[in-house]
Amino acid sequence: MSNPNFDTLLSTTLDNYRETLTDNVFNSRPVLYHLMEKNRLRMLSGGNKIVEPLIYDEGQAGSYGEYDVLTITPQEGISAAEFDWKSLYATIAISGLEEAKNNGEEQVISLLEAKTMQAEQTLKNKISTMLFADTLASATDWNGLGILIGDHNSTVTSVGGIDCATAGNEYWRSVVRDKTATAFADVDIRQFVAEASNSASDSGTDRVDAVFTAQDVFELYESQLTPQVRYSDVDSANAGFQNLMVQGVPMYWDFDCPAGTIYGVNSKYLGFAGHSSRWFKQSAFSDGLSGNSSAVASPATAGQASTIDARYSVITAYGNMTVRNRKRHFKIHDVATS
Repeated sequence: MSNPNFDTLLSTTLDNYRETLTDNVFNSRPVLYHLMEKNRLRMLSGGNKIVEPLIYDEGQAGSYGEYDVLTITPQEGISAAEFDWKSLYATIAISGLEEAKNNGEEQVISLLEAKTMQAEQTLKNKISTMLFADTLASATDWNGLGILIGDHNSTVTSVGGIDCATAGNEYWRSVVRDKTATAFADVDIRQFVAEASNSASDSGTDRVDAVFTAQDVFELYESQLTPQVRYSDVDSANAGFQNLMVQGVPMYWDFDCPAGTIYGVNSKYLGFAGHSSRWFKQSAFSDGLSGNSSAVASPATAGQASTIDARYSVITAYGNMTVRNRKRHFKIHDVATS
């Protein structure tokens, strides 16, 4: 006889695991960790679009003397970027045989934890792959650095509804450098990163606060350092992320970052938006015999079953990655590392 409390155990255990699930997903990769640690997650209750207000020009100001008339002229320079809501999902499936074999309460919890860890790993890999894409592999994918950080020569020029290739929209371009002709082996990497980082700053405190790159670039940069100057960000290192300091900010490497690519990110202007009621929310588990008409041939053969002996739950997340000031980021691509 199966456990009569199986449904309750599944729902309760998964609900209790929800916060751990999101922590394990978003603290698993350097970019995700950095943005979450900088509190660049905005939870929204709804709306047709995710709206990021932005300032693209100066307002009115000036000096004046005693009894001078102050002329007030209506100013433009404030706009907004709009991003679509996107959806992620991961499934948890438990077959009837697995249910029968894991009948006790502790066994049920252990089984569900293993299934949830599998869903976690799947979500980590999916999100990390999307984070570095130059184009959307699917219209339903979330935005990544390859799209949000770019210029009028990029594969994607229209971001947030603003086309940076259009005259007058130059403000909506990141600092992008092509280093195809220059081998990093011949020049200190810090020179390239310094120029791009300075160009993406306001010459003051509004600067890139993290650099993300591929393994090949990271290892080359590491080889250029002497043991005496191998500084790293302590907090990131304690969280398990290998990093080296460049231009006073941590540089991380990620498996999914394209070879020969470097991104400079200012987390003040780039982050995640999530839907407050659908942020890694799990559905109730289906009953033990789930209909699956797609598995049946069409037209159906007499006597052919259209049911699967399994339970399913779906974890969904509504949100997207957004940007509200592209010029405060940089990308160096096609780096020749040898």
